[in-house]
Amino acid sequence: MSEKTLKIILADDDEADRMLFTDAFTELKSGITIETVNDGMALMDLLHATETQDLPQILFLDINMPQKTGIDCLKEIRADNRFNDVAIAIYSTSSSEKDMDDTFMHGANVYIHKPNSFDKLKKVLEKAIMNFKVYQDPPFNKDNFILNAE
Repeated sequence: MSEKTLKIILADDDEADRMLFTDAFTELKSGITIETVNDGMALMDLLHATETQDLPQILFLDINMPQKTGIDCLKEIRADNRFNDVAIAIYSTSSSEKDMDDTFMHGANVYIHKPNSFDKLKKVLEKAIMNFKVYQDPPFNKDNFILNAE
C-alpha cells in the first residue's frame, strides 16, 4: 500500500501565524502539502472548488477570522457530507471554554491552542498529524479534544 501525501489546509487571517505554521511543517517532515488561506470565505470557496478526491485530510481552522468565522466554516463543512473524511483541527489563540465547547459540539475533531514558541508549535503539529486518524474515529471524547504541546 503506497503512502499518500498528507494534504493540509490552514485558514488563518494572521499572516505571521500562517508563515510560522508552514515553516514548522517544513522543518518537521516532507511528504506534506500545505495550502493556506487568509479568511473563511476563501476557505469555503477553495473547498467547494476542490474535487472530492483532492480534499485535504486535515484542515486547521482559526476561530476568529473576518468575513466568515471559523465556527461558521465548521458548521458549513460539517453540514456537507462531501467533507466527512476531513479532520478539522481548531487552531486558535482562544482559550475560552465556550469556544472549546462550541467547536466540539459542531464537529471539530481536535482543539489546538496556538503555542507561544516555535518549538512547541512543531511539537503540537507533529502530534496532530501523527494522530489525526484517531481524532476522526468515534467515540468522540472531550477529554482528548484539547491537544497541547506538553
